[in-house]
Order: sequence, then C-alpha cells, then structure tokens
Amino acid sequence: MAVREQQSGELMSDGGSSGAVLDKAARENFPVAPFFLPPAMREGLMAVYGFARLVDDAGDGDLPDPRGTAELLGVEYGDAPAGSEAAADKDKEGSFRLALLDALDADVDAAFETVLGTPGARAPRHPLIAALVPVIGRHGLTVEPFRGLIEANRMDQRVSRYETFDDLLAYCELSANPVGRLVLQLAGLATPERVRWSDAVCSALQVVEHLQDVAEDRARDRVYLPAQDMKRFGVTEKDLDAARAGTPLRGLVLFESERARALLDEGAPLLDSVSGRLRVLLAGFSAGGYAALGAVAAAGYDVLAGAPKAGKGRLAREAALALVLGGRRAATRGSRSKGMR
Repeated sequence: MAVREQQSGELMSDGGSSGAVLDKAARENFPVAPFFLPPAMREGLMAVYGFARLVDDAGDGDLPDPRGTAELLGVEYGDAPAGSEAAADKDKEGSFRLALLDALDADVDAAFETVLGTPGARAPRHPLIAALVPVIGRHGLTVEPFRGLIEANRMDQRVSRYETFDDLLAYCELSANPVGRLVLQLAGLATPERVRWSDAVCSALQVVEHLQDVAEDRARDRVYLPAQDMKRFGVTEKDLDAARAGTPLRGLVLFESERARALLDEGAPLLDSVSGRLRVLLAGFSAGGYAALGAVAAAGYDVLAGAPKAGKGRLAREAALALVLGGRRAATRGSRSKGMR
C-alpha cells in the first residue's frame, strides 16, 4: 500500500479533516514525498508536512473543519463570521487561532513526552501530531523546528507588515527554515553547514510563495513585500488592490524575485553535499523555487492577475538542471547575485 494511502486510512478519526490537509501536498511548489524514496523517509516527510500544513491552516483560518479541530484539541470554538470586517469579530477570530496554536503546541509536548516515555504523558489529541510520534522516535527529531513553525503562525496574528527584507528573512527563519532542518534530520545529515545551505533554500521558497500570493495575502490584510522596498519602487498598498499589476509593482516583484534567486543559488552547494535519492529530493525542492520564479517571470511579474504557477515540464527541466550543476549554479551567477540581499 502506498504511504499516502496508508496514512489517509489512519487519519480518519477526525472525519477526514486530516486527509484533506494532507491532500494539499499536491499543490505545493515542490515535491513533498516522491515515490522514489524509501517508505520510512516518505512516511516521515508526509508526517512533517501534515504538521506544517495543519499549523499553517490553523494560523490562516483555512482548516477544513475548524469546529472539529477545536473539539479534538479541547479549544472552545468561536463563531465569528468568516471574512467579517467587524473589529470585534476579527479579534475573536484571532483569539481562536491563537488558542488553536497553543493547543497544537501542547500536543507537540505530548508527542515528545510520549517518545521519551515521560511518566503520566498523554497521547497527542490530533491525528496529524500523533502520526509524528513514531517518526520522532525513529529519526531523533528535535522539538525546536516544530516550535518555530508554531511561533511563525503566532507572529502572523500579530504582524501583518514587514519593514525590511531582513525583517522578512527573520520571519522565514521561523516559517520556512524549520522544514528544511527537519528534512535533514530525517535523513540523518543535519550538519551546521548543510543547515545553513538549507536555510537559504527554504527562505527563498517562502519569499517566492509570498510573491505568488500577493493578492491572496492582501485579501487577508497581510503584505509580505517589504515596506522599504515598496517605497523605493513607488508602490502603495492601494496598488495591490488592482486587477493587474502596474509597472512599479512589476519592477518590485522582479527585484524581490532576484533576491529569492540569489538565496536559491546560495543554498545550491547543499546538493553536492549529499548523494543518491536524497540529492534528487533536494534538487526537487530547489527546482520548485526556480520553476516558480520562471512562472512569475513568464507572467511579466504581474502577480495580481492570478498566482503564477509552474507546470510540470518547467519543474522537470529545473530539477535536471539542478542535478547537473549542483553548487556550480551559484558560481555561474555569482557576480549577478552580489548585493541583492
């Protein structure tokens, strides 16, 4: 039985809500758990993805069944109307999301206490966190990356604008980099140097996703384009409400795209530090970023007309290029990348 099918069968205790969360893996910019990996690695990747997606959905208000998730976690469900503009309703929704995140944090504690055999430890309440227990034990995963992902979503409830690109990267340190660190831990290859390269790739993937989702984020009253850069290019928040991107906004998106590309190049040596099927997996991650940047460019840097997405052909070409060039990819662009950060 395929790992994905097996996990779907094991996660039906919440009425299929967990399965709906895992189904989002097919829509990511990168392959989550490709078929060519060993079953244990695929199981680990899907478990980590399920957790990360669950936390993001809780923080974004995108849970398939928020009431059911709240009941599972012992959180009082809030009845604020979705999308309501009323300040009281927004505060109520924000409080509900923070309560869910706190409950997920407690469930992570329960998972690690279960692995450690802590006396009196309870089992995790949520099926997607319960699925982490054997993975944590088998691979010796650490708690810090899980904490980081939860804290990033708490930050989303408090912070909706970023002044500088460095501020945005500090957010990526919590929202994206922990995933790469967990992948390295799953493979037993989490050295400081590899972690540094992985952080660059993961931050790039997060920046690219923000570029693709400018319109969607704006609808949530979030702007991930650095305010300092918006001012430099003459872009206002009102410009983000248009049906099509104007010339200033396209110029800004191009600028941020080059910053993301420079980060991908910075992390390219990671591929040369590993071998075998893991190298292919990591090539797929970085290829997802390069392919998404290609899609943004192909759209003329207009990220308001629709979220630019890369096709499978573009992704396959970028993956092949990543495997061939590896760390040399950064060298071919070294002079161009300088100064972009």
